[in-house]
Amino acid sequence: MKYYSYENFKNDTNSLIEKVRSSDFEGIVAIARGGLTLSHVMAEGLDIRQVQSIRTELYDKTDKRDKITLFAECDFKSAKKVLVVDDIADSGDTIKTVMKYLQNNFKDIEFSCATLFYKKTSIYEPDFWINEAEEWIEFFWEKDFIRSCNA
Repeated sequence: MKYYSYENFKNDTNSLIEKVRSSDFEGIVAIARGGLTLSHVMAEGLDIRQVQSIRTELYDKTDKRDKITLFAECDFKSAKKVLVVDDIADSGDTIKTVMKYLQNNFKDIEFSCATLFYKKTSIYEPDFWINEAEEWIEFFWEKDFIRSCNA
């Protein structure tokens, strides 16, 4: 298990923002929950106001379920280019499901995907990513804000 600190997040997110900046995205879809923190920061860095989210459930802590559940309802108004954001392309099942849903339901929009981490074993490679992961990543938002049972 590898701990991923706020400092790493800040530096990598700035790098990811620079990678996608020239694509002129008009909206961002966060895959909840992992993509929520990243999407907010990227929206600020790219000055994008149109931020939406799709919630999925595939993992219970580190245990992968047999089937992914998708909770979604998006409205993109006039956007033609939208960036889908998640923290990691681990198995790739979540991103693949979300991208398929979006592409099937919004045929006039060009969707791209960005993550902080990508595992080569993933069935879906994001269009933009920063780090290759070889182990489970423990993000600062998963660790640093947990209240101790003894507190």
